[in-house]
Amino acid sequence: MKHLILSVLILFFSAQFVYAERIKDLASIAGVRNNQLIGYGLVVGLNKSGDKTKFTGQSMRSMLARLGLTLPPGVDPKSKNIAAVAIHADLPAFAKPGQKIDVTVSSIGDAKSLRGGSLLMSPLKGADGKVYAIAQGNLVVGGLSASGKDGSKITVNNPSVGRIPNGASVEQHVETSFEKGNSLVFNLHNSDFTTVHRMVEAINKVLGPDTARALDGTSVKVNAPLDPSQRVSFVSIIENMEVFPDAAPARVIVNSRSGTVVINGNVRVQPTAVSHGSLTVTISESDQLSQPNPLSGGDTAVVPQSEITIEERNLAMDGNHMFVFNPGVTLDQIVKAVNKVGAGPSDLVAILEALKSAGALRAELIII
Repeated sequence: MKHLILSVLILFFSAQFVYAERIKDLASIAGVRNNQLIGYGLVVGLNKSGDKTKFTGQSMRSMLARLGLTLPPGVDPKSKNIAAVAIHADLPAFAKPGQKIDVTVSSIGDAKSLRGGSLLMSPLKGADGKVYAIAQGNLVVGGLSASGKDGSKITVNNPSVGRIPNGASVEQHVETSFEKGNSLVFNLHNSDFTTVHRMVEAINKVLGPDTARALDGTSVKVNAPLDPSQRVSFVSIIENMEVFPDAAPARVIVNSRSGTVVINGNVRVQPTAVSHGSLTVTISESDQLSQPNPLSGGDTAVVPQSEITIEERNLAMDGNHMFVFNPGVTLDQIVKAVNKVGAGPSDLVAILEALKSAGALRAELIII
């Protein structure tokens, strides 16, 4: 049997040398983060690709009423050039009033496309219900949709979602804990006790003993100056310090939907013997003529007939034999052994699960 290459197997080999990383790449300051904003608005100027829903007409009636125009009772403004949309954006930390942020606009009705539309002034609120930004502007839509009179239709990307670069103006800033207290807390992106310990040692080595102390496997508390200007320089020094992060735990991650398997370089296997085989299911379709009995008055008909055969294929008979994992087998040896028996991605998952059940796989098996 030909040697199979597991094209969907992604391998992360651990390097022989561990490189230092900056603290700014490993951790973030507690309380210094983006804040999510959300709002509701109307996109106008569409080329007959807007909504047909009732709440869009209600929104337009309410908007016109605020502008001093009152529609007669019972009149339903069925405009195809307007669409109701949801707006969301991220408010960066330390954003000040007057600064601009990008916004994303998504249709929440049955609009076919937002291409060519303009978003009218819409408030963006935070989780506390306060308005932090005002959005307005022309949409940039990457999608395209076209249809013909015969019903044929083609759609490229998603025309019901668009963006407005610098489309929202910040109205008020969000207070952070950066300027409060006499200390700062750095939180690791990935919790690890060893990395926290090394981070504390690196900070104390440069800034003096007892400047930093570990709170847990994620957080490091650092004494900081009270003056904001000095605090900025202080954080700049800490962010550029280099720390040797500890190696990640041994993990095997399997994506059951796509068949992707990720194995990091710390995975080891105990002494194990593995034999791989598979079943081949073949379904063949053929058509047969069904003739009625003489003088029965029936018609000749074509009847489909399916033939299903199942063959158990032993790969050892094809030249691939049982293979043995020796103690402390590395990732490279695992992959070569699995490729040797011609296992595909789904077969590899079955082998890994069996190794885990047998207690031979020294790694955490995660299936997503």
